[in-house]
Order: sequence, then structure tokens, then C-alpha cells
Amino acid sequence: MKPIDRRSFLTNSLLSAAAVSLPGRHLLAAETAAGRATPATSSRSPGIIDTNVNLFSWPFRALKYRDTKGLVAKLKKHRVIEAWAGSFEALLSKDLSGVNARLVAECREHGAGFLIPFGSVNLAWPDWEDDVRRCHEVHQMPGIRIYPGFQPFDLNHPGMESLVKTTAERGLILQVVFGMEDPRVHHPIIQVGPVTFAPLLKAVKSAPNAKVQLLHFSGSNRNEDLTQFMKQTNAVLDISRLEGNGAVGRMIGSVQGLPSARVPVDRLVFGSHAPYFPVETAILKLIESPLDAHQLQAIMQGNARRLLPQA
Repeated sequence: MKPIDRRSFLTNSLLSAAAVSLPGRHLLAAETAAGRATPATSSRSPGIIDTNVNLFSWPFRALKYRDTKGLVAKLKKHRVIEAWAGSFEALLSKDLSGVNARLVAECREHGAGFLIPFGSVNLAWPDWEDDVRRCHEVHQMPGIRIYPGFQPFDLNHPGMESLVKTTAERGLILQVVFGMEDPRVHHPIIQVGPVTFAPLLKAVKSAPNAKVQLLHFSGSNRNEDLTQFMKQTNAVLDISRLEGNGAVGRMIGSVQGLPSARVPVDRLVFGSHAPYFPVETAILKLIESPLDAHQLQAIMQGNARRLLPQA
């Protein structure tokens, strides 16, 4: 297969996906560029694996794509070929067995083969080990998603090391969510606890084969924590909360004149945090960062595919 350069890659995949989000003459330019794609070049352009979406209703306000059918259509419109889905219900529910069963049914009904369900467990509730077992053995989920802070525990919880080891032994991906929205807009009646990053390193080092993903991670109080974490583990990070001009490029060190990479490119995966965030937001992060075609392919699909191989 003949390799494609960055310009062709963007023209035939990302620009067409982002076109609907750009107004005026920028929209026209994007649509014109996307219209130059040929069947041959389009077939070489990878789709996107979105590793961070949630189904059902956000508890505090109505989101535009809270309907699963509409969310699936929106994601597919932007060349997403697979979406790893958690459930907003897991944030506040005590009945996680029911939450996980409904998630599986919703994925099967509205996105079979497209929506990949990631169940949830809550270390603060008893019998969370049985929830892990059901997610794996009954629902055949490829991973678990936890929401420390919303769920009433922090990463220094005494059960955290056991959870990491259990998921590693079962070959499951453990997704750790570090936030759902800006703390300044939390509902005043909800007390969302802080999420301490440092204890996660100890837990993950206890299970070297663990597959851990940081979702919506904004950083820690010590900037070197993330760099150290990536050096000593095989964890990956989604891009949903990377902010600022060229944020993805700055994170992997592809912006000249700025400090060296904090996260290798093979540890970054695409995550939109949809429907809370528009999927276009994550796509535009790729477009405005200085990334070559190989880096784009890795972030859009390759790294996630390595983490969750196809059956």
C-alpha cells in the first residue's frame, strides 16, 4: 500500500469529518478539500475509534445527543467506526448490576458491533468483585470504567490494587475517569470528591500486565506525575481533556521549542467525552496539532486497536 502524506490524510479523513463544525468560508474550504477525496484514497484513511462516550441521560441537564440512536448517528457521521461506551447511570446508582445490564442491552439494540459496552463497579459498595465477574463472564465486556469522585471513593482506596490485579488477570481494560465536567459547574447539592492521581501508580505497578486508560485526565498537582506514570506503566491517555493550541502535539513533544514529550504518541488514544462534549471538539484537536499521518493513525485508531484487538 502506497503511504499517504499528512496533507492527503487530513484531506481525505479529518477535514471531511470536521466540515460540519466550521462556519462560513472555512466550512466551504473544508467541504471543497474533502470533495477531492477519491475512493482509493478514502479506503486508505482509517476511521476513528472513540474510547470515551457515555450513554443515557446526564443527571443534571438534558444533553443534545442523550438518545443513543442519535448519538450513534452523530458519531458515524464523523467517521467513528467504534465507540467504547460507559453509562451516565453509573455515576450515582447503587444498583450497578442493573446499570451494566441496561448498558449491554442498549448497545446491542442501537449499536451492535459499533458500541462496545464498558461496565462499572464501585469500590465503595460491597460485592464489587461480583460486578467485575458479571461484566466479564456474563456480559462479555472488554473492560470496566470507574468514576472516582462521583462514586464515593478515591484512588487510594484499599481495594484499588485488588481491582487492578483482578482486571489484569481477566485481561480487561480498566478505564479510570478523572472528571466529568468543570468543577465550577457542579450542581451545588452534589459533593464530588477530589481524585488523587499518585496512588494509581502504586496500584498499577503491582500488576505490570494491567491495561489501564486515563479518561478525561486534566493533570495532577505535580506536572512530573504523568511523565513518571507513563514511564513505569503501559497505561494510555485519551485526548478529551487536552486543552490549548496544539495541545495534542505539545503532549507528545511534536511542537518545536517546547519541552520534551510527557506522553509517547503510542500512549494517546482518541476520546471525545460525547455527548457531554461535541465529538467535533476532539477531531479539531487533531487537525490543529502538528501531527504527521503516522501519528494521526496511531491516535485515531491504531493505539486503541492494540489495546482492544478485534476478535
